[in-house]
Amino acid sequence: MRLRLSLLLVIAMLATLVGCVQTGGASGAREVPKTDIDSSDLERRAAMRLELAAGYLARGQHAVALDEVKQALSLRPDSREGLNLRALVLAAMGERAAAEEGFRRTLALYPRDPDTLHNQGWFYCQQGRFQTAQASFAEALTQSENRAPARTWLAKGVCEGMGAQWAEAQQSLQRAFELDPGNPAVAFNLAEVLLKNGQLERAQFYVARVNAQRETVNAQSLWLAARIEHRRGNMAGATEWGERLVREFPQSKEALSYGARRFDEGGA
Repeated sequence: MRLRLSLLLVIAMLATLVGCVQTGGASGAREVPKTDIDSSDLERRAAMRLELAAGYLARGQHAVALDEVKQALSLRPDSREGLNLRALVLAAMGERAAAEEGFRRTLALYPRDPDTLHNQGWFYCQQGRFQTAQASFAEALTQSENRAPARTWLAKGVCEGMGAQWAEAQQSLQRAFELDPGNPAVAFNLAEVLLKNGQLERAQFYVARVNAQRETVNAQSLWLAARIEHRRGNMAGATEWGERLVREFPQSKEALSYGARRFDEGGA
């Protein structure tokens, strides 16, 4: 990360120097005409700022993320990705009105943009505005330009679960799995909803896909497997998964829940 930040600073300094280049004498100075190279450089610098902003947002450094987004938008004010990310950062900072207005402005510039509709839907879902959220997800899914429909079906299903719409959540997550069967987030959330809906063998199948891969297994997936076995009345199976949970993730809250035998805790 330090190397990439240094490279970013060098590019920014070079861009500043290029912007100062002029032709002619002092009395007749004028800027060098802009070319495609200048445009490409702006796009590259803005993209790097947005990449940094996304990383800061993921680490919970919201103020720094917002600063990076502002820098990106100063280079490319109409950047769809930048406008989206700014709204997401504002939402994470608790600036709900500003975030909502940000999504609206982005959709005014890019009508029916599926990425913006997806993000807007998730924003509404986090506010508990489930009906409004589902309208955004539904519109995003109708757009032929939607490059990641499985992602939207996943968000739609999780949101429906948050609103206790378990039958609808199962349908949405099943559709997400059909489109992206290798996505562990889809399999995990589908297993959670199937557990809630009492479809225990199917829930067992989907969580097993997550736990079978070392790169995807985690405390939540092991705890879910233990809860499913407990619901099935398979105490030996619940113990086997629980002991693995404690062994591999001893400091997790899921391990603490297993130690207290609180099998009703967690997720669905």
